[in-house]
Amino acid sequence: MFGFFERYRLIKKGLASTKTRRRRTAGDFRQALETSLWAKIGIFVAFITGLGGIVFYDSSGQSAEKFLIGLLIFFTALAQLWVNHPNTFAKNSRVLLLFGVCFFQLLVIKSVLLIARDGLHDLQTGALLVPYAFAPLVCSVLLGKNHGLYAATFTSMWGSVIVQDDTGRGVFLVMSLICGFIAVFVTLQVRRRSRLIRAGFFVGLATWILAVIFQKIIVVWEVFPSLDWKTIGVQSFVAVGTGVFTAMLVGGALPMLESIFGITTDISWLELADLNHPLLKRMTIEAPGTYHHSLVVANLAEAAAEAIGANPTMCRVGAYFHDIGKLVKPDYFTENMSADHNPHHELAPTMSALIIIAHVKEGVDLALKHGLKQEIIDVIQEHHGTSLVMYFYNRALQQQEDARQGGKIMNIRDEDIPEVRNESFRYPGPRPQTRESSLISLADTIESASRSLDKVSPQKIDQLINDLIDKRIQERQLDECDLTLSEIRRIAESFKFTLRSMLHSRIAYPGESSGTKEQPKGIQKPDKSPPVSAA
Repeated sequence: MFGFFERYRLIKKGLASTKTRRRRTAGDFRQALETSLWAKIGIFVAFITGLGGIVFYDSSGQSAEKFLIGLLIFFTALAQLWVNHPNTFAKNSRVLLLFGVCFFQLLVIKSVLLIARDGLHDLQTGALLVPYAFAPLVCSVLLGKNHGLYAATFTSMWGSVIVQDDTGRGVFLVMSLICGFIAVFVTLQVRRRSRLIRAGFFVGLATWILAVIFQKIIVVWEVFPSLDWKTIGVQSFVAVGTGVFTAMLVGGALPMLESIFGITTDISWLELADLNHPLLKRMTIEAPGTYHHSLVVANLAEAAAEAIGANPTMCRVGAYFHDIGKLVKPDYFTENMSADHNPHHELAPTMSALIIIAHVKEGVDLALKHGLKQEIIDVIQEHHGTSLVMYFYNRALQQQEDARQGGKIMNIRDEDIPEVRNESFRYPGPRPQTRESSLISLADTIESASRSLDKVSPQKIDQLINDLIDKRIQERQLDECDLTLSEIRRIAESFKFTLRSMLHSRIAYPGESSGTKEQPKGIQKPDKSPPVSAA
């Protein structure tokens, strides 16, 4: 509160701006919940309580034994999650998503079995109405294939405990496992929502085949002509339709789940890759050089991401937006400057460095204003790490040295000459935290430096890339991301191949510069032939 009055006093004196920069909310409470042990225990207790309610509700005999089996499966699932997926186990939101989706599927299974038992439809058709693929699909698309297999395995085991028919438990377990694994296999690369519908169709087809094998759909080949085709048709439609409907339900729920749990899927990344975004359209008009630079960085980063198994779509989208802060003062960046005017000639090196460094904060401000994803904001902040604005730093050192030399003549003391502080020319960071962010950072540096090459050759490109990557490693800019030395080597090879393709030379065709054939001297007759077009 006192800060507000102090700022108001400074504004009245003209010593502060009336505008405030947008800032990300700290979210201390949410961050505390994300890592809180008690919150994690609360999720586990809630799941166990819900599981107990499902097992004991309207059960006939052996409920305590079934609940004990379900509890042992839960502890097995917990150990599996802790050992094989430590990053997921550490985040309460991921744990809540995983167990919440599994519990929802178990709840639906219980509901379908109860409806079937009460006679609203027969038990054979009831087995076909179970959404075997719901939890595997959601976890596979949002958290990855390994989490999808995890969900398929343990929902199948818990579901078999819920089934009251002793002879049907094995059949349910096999059908649930196979359908869940097929759902994960078909959704390894989901870049369009139509892939989810395709996955649902394959799951429905697998359900139908298994139902025929286990005689849930009764097809007796010996009496093939006299079969009840109407019943078989309805059951087949239910089996395939349930798989498709489950996939449609998952597709509709994905945007909500992404927003709640802060996860971005490849589907959302592709939607963000639309070049008609207002910020990108502004860039084409106000900062065309930066726009072209961003497109080239996107190509470099995407190809490198594919080489090391990172997320190529995220790299492309992050590269599109990494320099949007330059829209505030586009003329102060080399790629947008006119040939006859450089505004930095009129500024001190410290002021020039301040403007250059500020494009990171301005980019975060624009990203928050337009509601961009958190991952994009992180890329904007991290793509320069804590590196120096070397050109203006060296220029400041040179001016300091010139002042000292002139000061000796004019008897000026060294302490009266302004000190050049390293921190004034260094980006605030943080350093790249993810593989995707580090790829964009490297691609940004290499693309910018490649523009200064004279007489481009493969040897010069290779040397430039090796030197810049080695420099980044020596400056410890890659210390906080998960890149290995083997991956860095593959990244360098990818950059070399892409840059060679982009910067290759072309054959100069005759008459390319003028577009017409040169007239011999002394001939006044105009040439009637059409101009020669450049290839």
